[in-house]
Amino acid sequence: MKCASKEDGVEFENDNSNDQKKRLETSCESNGIMEFCTVSTGDFDEEKQPFRGFTSTNKTTGQPYKTKKDHMMCKALSLSIAYSSTIGGMTTITGTSTNLIFAEQFDTRYPDCKCINFGSWFIFSFPAAVIILIFSWIWMYWLFLDLNLKELFPFKRKKVSKKEDVSRKLIKEEYDRLGGISYQEIITLVIFTLMALSWFTRDPGFIPGWESLFGPKGFKTDATSGVLLGFLLFIIPSKKPKLFSWPFKGGESKTDDDSPSEPMISWREFESAMPWQIVILVGGGFALAKGCQDSGLSNLIGSKLEPLSNLPVWVTILLTCLIVTTVTEVASNPATITIFQPILCTLAEGINVNPLFIVIPATISTSCAFLLPVANPPNAIVFSYGHLKVLDMVKAGLGVNIISIICVLLAVFLWGVPLFNLNSFPKWAPLKNVTLSP
Repeated sequence: MKCASKEDGVEFENDNSNDQKKRLETSCESNGIMEFCTVSTGDFDEEKQPFRGFTSTNKTTGQPYKTKKDHMMCKALSLSIAYSSTIGGMTTITGTSTNLIFAEQFDTRYPDCKCINFGSWFIFSFPAAVIILIFSWIWMYWLFLDLNLKELFPFKRKKVSKKEDVSRKLIKEEYDRLGGISYQEIITLVIFTLMALSWFTRDPGFIPGWESLFGPKGFKTDATSGVLLGFLLFIIPSKKPKLFSWPFKGGESKTDDDSPSEPMISWREFESAMPWQIVILVGGGFALAKGCQDSGLSNLIGSKLEPLSNLPVWVTILLTCLIVTTVTEVASNPATITIFQPILCTLAEGINVNPLFIVIPATISTSCAFLLPVANPPNAIVFSYGHLKVLDMVKAGLGVNIISIICVLLAVFLWGVPLFNLNSFPKWAPLKNVTLSP
């Protein structure tokens, strides 16, 4: 057997001699590939050789992967980024356009319902998202890297390899390049923190919120905080005023001229960076939902679903989640929730079930688009880097979809029922008979 190094073109015959093995070790170490070579009795670990036994390359860049484990790690990390960004968006009303459409449509249809706000949604969805994230991580680890408890939870500190040491140094260098926190970053962090706190404390439910201090209810929404604090960014200067003399590490300690400072954000920057297409899409979704309701399409489809009233509630919710999750894989998330929400609300009214019991799981299921690259933008972005095949995303996404549906069902029945009082039909929802009159 021969071992050929592409770095220096040196070729060694495997004659099991000590001199031969020493020469081989010296060659591997000088080329920085010692961790891939196993010198025992002349045999080599084929899976660990960077130049033999594995020839997979990146579809986009054409660069080869050193080992199969490296390729699997690229797949796992790419999908983890896409899936975690989608799962994280479930936790807040403002996390995705899907949640925004749900909240606005629900408030429009049921104006007397005051149970959906930033705080109540976060209390319900955050634990569910954490559980989905943990089980998805275990699933991805097992699928691509073979779940090894010794590597996952090492009981004793193993010696740091040369590759790990180089990786740590590289990460440390990139972190040092960021520098210290600047004045602009501090202002942005303060504004963001104040906005999040105002959303949580507007109407927490168990105590009166700050909205009770400003006139009757109904005139203050989460948008009030967003507009007010966003407006401050047009006023606060982008350079630290001379009034503040302490230096910010990484930023300017004092201004060199007396010229007026520009604001943190100008209207030109806001206009160019504002995603107007999302505003138009959400507004069009409201118009589409209103059209479905006024034209009777929602009632028509609801009447076709009337046999579901004979099924247990959990079966109805499970079927709803499966249907919505399937549709959202090939259709955009905003369009899916826009079409399904009026139908599901009509269905819930017809079978005498709290509309939130069906609509909340359906809304979260709309975000569970993990199966295909076209399902949502994060999937398309990571797929474009060339580390993945469609089959890889289908296998991984199918498991994450199943995990998500199970976790959503458990969340609704375990803490969603007491949180939103889902077991009783609310007064704010009209009880309707979905059977159409001739």
